[in-house]
Amino acid sequence: MVGHVDHGKTTLTAALSGVRTDTHSEELKKGITIRLGYADTIIRKCPKCGEPECYTAEPTCRACGGEAQPIKKVSFVDSPGHETLMATMLSGAAIMDGAILVIAANERCPQPQTKEHLRGLEILKVKDLIVVQNKIDLVDVDQAKKNYREISDFLSSSRIADPLIIPVSAQQKANIDVLVMSMNQRFNPPYKALDKPPLLMVARSFDVNRPGSPPEKLVGGVVGGTLSQGKLRKGDEIEIRPGRRREVEGKAVWTSMRTRIESIMRGTTRVDEAGPGGLIGVGTLLDSSLTKSDNLVGHLVGHPGQLPDVWDELDLQVNLMDKVVGTEEELDVAPIKTNELLMLNVGTARTAGVVREISGSKVKVRLHLPVCTLVGSRAAVSRRIGYRWRLIGYGTVE
Repeated sequence: MVGHVDHGKTTLTAALSGVRTDTHSEELKKGITIRLGYADTIIRKCPKCGEPECYTAEPTCRACGGEAQPIKKVSFVDSPGHETLMATMLSGAAIMDGAILVIAANERCPQPQTKEHLRGLEILKVKDLIVVQNKIDLVDVDQAKKNYREISDFLSSSRIADPLIIPVSAQQKANIDVLVMSMNQRFNPPYKALDKPPLLMVARSFDVNRPGSPPEKLVGGVVGGTLSQGKLRKGDEIEIRPGRRREVEGKAVWTSMRTRIESIMRGTTRVDEAGPGGLIGVGTLLDSSLTKSDNLVGHLVGHPGQLPDVWDELDLQVNLMDKVVGTEEELDVAPIKTNELLMLNVGTARTAGVVREISGSKVKVRLHLPVCTLVGSRAAVSRRIGYRWRLIGYGTVE
């Protein structure tokens, strides 16, 4: 699973022929991704041509016109680059095994949000990184070299080992073969246990019924995401946590939901079983009103009784950064205070919480919305600075 974030990524996605994304067309026209987009492609290699020309994402080799053989399938999570959508980017990064960070050659590097995105990838332990210097067709050679040096200097302070910079013109499809070759070499799926209980992190959820469909044509809601471990099969009974919010004697209570898997989709292919790696869509018997408009983003799906606990308070071992990232000014990160409101990203879940207790670097946060997560998970911690939530560090769930 690969994600790409930051400037100019929409055109880059289109340049990787074979990629299909479900991001809304109007958002794509504006160059803005409001929600996480799904994208899939197959890396192919021509047996007749040399490197890098032999690598493509198209069925036909662009160099010789021969048939290109499939060698690897890659799923993308298309994350927003705009600074106001940082929380969405962090949700996407939580399910990435590697990342493509897209930086525009016609802008100064680093932009404030680029700093924030790189730090977010570090916090969430995304280790494999390719940096695409896009839009090189919009600048002259000297400017492209200057921008390349800026990117290199920026990455020198990164905790991600040996990031690769590839100059690209997505519009003109220049160096796309080099990018595809590098994706094949760099992005190898990490080990994920198949013998453990399945754990699906929900990144999107949908109502796929068309308006006006007759009752006999209606289907249940769909959840989309990736399995971090285990397998899911068609016909499996599943549980979804935290679940559904109900009012009991004036108090909000969250109860898990149970349903059955009716279908599993990998891209456009219907399968009977799915394991870790790549994005899947799981069709259920849930009322589609429960899954529409990403209502279940941040939930976990697994077999009944085998999911982690649901928490309405989190004990975090917090690590704060020295400086706030995402702002033009180099602001120091002030210590967290009791009764302060924080934004937490835990897996694909996003919730606000109020600090109730502080003991050294340990913080207890009462959450506005509960989260289902494992002890030891990382939570990205953001603070309200001005009119924006800004990343200030991370916490480990205890």
